[in-house]
Parts: sequence; C-alpha cells; structure tokens
Amino acid sequence: MSAAFERGTLTWVAGIEDTCVYPPARFAMEALDEYDLTEHSLHWRSDLDTVQELGVTALRYGVNWPRVHTAPHEFDWAVLDERLAYATEDLGLTVIADLVHYGTPTWLDDSFADPRYPDAVAEFAGAFAERYRGLVDHITPLNEPVTTASFCGLRGVWPPALTGWDGWATVVLGIVEGMARSIEAIRAANPEAVVVHVEASALYAAGAPHLGDLATHLESIGTLPTDLLLGRVTPEHELYDWLVSQGATAERLDRLTRDPARIDLMGVNYYPDLSPRTLVDAEGQVSQVATNRWAEGLAATLRTFAERYRLPLVVTETSIEGDDDVRAAWVDASIDAVRALVAEGVDVRGYTWWPVFDFVDWSFASGGRNVEEFQVDDGLVEARSSSTASKSPYLRRMGLIRLDEQEDGTLARVPTAAADGFAARTRAAGADVIDDLSA
Repeated sequence: MSAAFERGTLTWVAGIEDTCVYPPARFAMEALDEYDLTEHSLHWRSDLDTVQELGVTALRYGVNWPRVHTAPHEFDWAVLDERLAYATEDLGLTVIADLVHYGTPTWLDDSFADPRYPDAVAEFAGAFAERYRGLVDHITPLNEPVTTASFCGLRGVWPPALTGWDGWATVVLGIVEGMARSIEAIRAANPEAVVVHVEASALYAAGAPHLGDLATHLESIGTLPTDLLLGRVTPEHELYDWLVSQGATAERLDRLTRDPARIDLMGVNYYPDLSPRTLVDAEGQVSQVATNRWAEGLAATLRTFAERYRLPLVVTETSIEGDDDVRAAWVDASIDAVRALVAEGVDVRGYTWWPVFDFVDWSFASGGRNVEEFQVDDGLVEARSSSTASKSPYLRRMGLIRLDEQEDGTLARVPTAAADGFAARTRAAGADVIDDLSA
C-alpha cells in the first residue's frame, strides 16, 4: 500500500461530485453529468488547483465510465489522460479513481441488469488499471452499491428503472458480480493496486413501536451488498432467505460465497443531516424522514463498520447542507469525532470532505420531482419543478466552495468560511500520527 492511508496516519482527502448517468434513449430523463452541470468540465484545472490549496494530499475523482467506454472494447482516454496527469504529477495528489458513480454506458441497454454488465465493467476496470498503473493505484470499483440499487432497482429513478425489492435484488446482484469481476481485473492488471470499497451508511430509527422491525430490516439491507461482495451471504446469513424470496438463486449466491473479493480499505459515506432516517407512519404510508444525528451518528457508523468488517476505514464522504456557519461547524465536529475514534484505537485512516464544490441536485434531470428516498420540503420541490432554466433552485449548499449562479447563467466559485476552517485543520495536522491525535 502506498504512503497514503498507512496505519498510524490520517490522510486528508477532497472529493468532487461526479454523478454520471447517461440514460439510453428509451428512458424518460435527461443526462445527469455533474461535471458538466457544475462546469467542472470547463474549470477542471483551476478546480484541481483549489483542491490542492485546501491542504489535502488525496482526491476522490470520478472517471466518467459512460463517456470513456464508448463501445465494447473501445475507449476514449484523452480527457482522463490530461486530468489525471495534472492531478498526480503536477499537483502531487493521490487520486482515488471512482470507476462507476451510478451510471453505465448507453450501449448497455439494461444498465446494471444487463447480462453483459459484469464483463463490461470488468473490462473497463482492467483497462483503467493497466493504463494508469503507477499513476493512479487507488481504485473504487463502484460508489455506494446500496444507494445505486435504491435509485436503479427499487424506485425506478435511473436505468434500468426497476422497481420493488425484487428489482433491488436484481440490481444488487449485478452490481456485486461486477465489483467482484472488476477487482479481479484490477489486481491482474496492477498487483500494487489499492481497492477502496465505498458504501453509504444506513441508520434507521422507528418513529413508532410497530416500525421497529422494519428499521432493523432496512439497516441490515444497508450492509447486504458488502456482505455479498465479501462472501458472507451463506444460508446462515440473516437475509439469505429474504434474498432468495426476491429472486436470487442459491447457485448465484453460492458462487459469490465460493470466490469472495478482497478489498483493502473500507470507505464509509456519512452525512449528519441525510444518512440517519426516522421511519414515520402517516395513515398507513411509511416514510423516511432525514434526522440529524450530528457527530454522534458518525461515530456510531464508523464503530459499526469497524466491528463488522475488521478492515481499515476511510471516511470517503461527509459534509452538511446549510449556510457557511453550519458547514464550518461540521468541519470541526466531524474532524474532532474522527480524531477521537482514532485515539481510541479505531483504525480510521482518512477523512474526505465531499463535495468540495456545491453541486446540482439530482432532481434536475427528472423535471424537479423529488428522487430521494426521504421526504424533502414541498416548497423546494415546487420551486425546482417550476424552474425552466435557472440552476439556482437546484444548487445543494454542501461544498466548501459555493457555486453562485451569475446573470449569464454561469457558476462562480466562492470560497466559504468552511473552506478556511477545513484548510486550517488540514495544514495544522498534516498527516497526523496516532500518538498526536489525542492531543
């Protein structure tokens, strides 16, 4: 493993929102490409300069699989060649390549449910690892399997637009087989590769006693994709029978158990105001309400992952939506929480603020309708759905750098107090040694 993320250090990381969903023509949604929507495609060089100026030494960066893998066995590396060389060679950043961030190439007509998907993503992963070996050795095969399955398989928001828990199971099994095949291809192409598995955290509380079992079930589902990847879903697993009831075959599950993947770092994504949910029952309709659990939720999440998987951890995404003061407060609270855990002996090796820049809400590609699992403000939905051209109602204020829409429609980059606070913490700490973390 490289000098980044070694035991006894805390590596500071920044991430640029990189959701990249290009639907085949038959899907009723617009393309969702955050690099284009946030104008990173135009300002990538200065954006990467900004990242370095924040004092981080590593960068989570998406590689736009739908745009690079133009056809089976055909790739267009030109954009990545330039950007990755600049980030690593010119700026000295360790890049963690995010291979798949919710979308697949349009020639995979059924996306994650397409029978060609595992082979296709493995081909891309192997080709990427071989081309950038020695330049980019940290690789995430797929971001947030559980979130991908929710949007693509449970609720029909993104391709393949399946619905129901059987759709969720179909997408998850395709995703996990693709990740397993990708990791195999990555290691074959680059034996020095560091595989960073990234999953969303899932914290559920019951708003009424009769919802307790459902809250427990949803939390178990949150770890199911990782359990599948690591070969843990045997007939004795708590959700084995449930998966079979949703269409998974014993043969398919057994295959994953016989040949489990090996990962090097366990990435955990946590947002204090979004990740924890409370289940509420309104006239027989159960809804999820995002519930802020602040740093207590972050600590609980990291302890859960540490105890369950016994792997080194990296906070691969965290931030909070709000004004400058709120974001600045979360910089301090979240970093203090991570430092306290490391001082206790929890093997956390990295901290990532994601996203560095505000981003455009995912509802933008769906005509303004709410696409999240949880409830959002009705007035905000109305403002977004009535907006014809402006991005302002869609801008999510989660970045260290604010995006402000100008009169000509372009987006200005405006540093915030949170950026100053984050840079002060990273520069003061550098690569903290564990002995100093209790100070």
